Amino acid sequence: MRWILLSIGILTELGGSTCMKLSNGFTNLYASILIFVFWGISFSVFMFALKHFDLSFAYAIWAGLGILLVSVMGMTYFKEPISMLKIISILIIVIGVVLLRNVDKFDPNLCAYLWKLFRPRS
Repeated sequence: MRWILLSIGILTELGGSTCMKLSNGFTNLYASILIFVFWGISFSVFMFALKHFDLSFAYAIWAGLGILLVSVMGMTYFKEPISMLKIISILIIVIGVVLLRNVDKFDPNLCAYLWKLFRPRS
């Protein structure tokens, strides 16, 4: 249930962000109203999801996947320009979300090991 709540929060955030673009600076009445409807649902559902998740984890997932979905929506539906730097940046966000999701599964000494492995040599 907690993942369903978080997913609804993310998808309604996508709806609110999309309606912001469609509102054309509040000149489109229906899209302007839907901004507040979607964002209201998004924040409300996210509040209930926080009962089952740590804030740092849930917000990172919500924001990271929201950025990913809004970026894809912008590039596909609104025909925003696509660049290699934009794609790499989105992939870095996704990698960060995956790492955060699995942080408890990593060896606690992983950072020290990686630092020894990749530290600058004099």
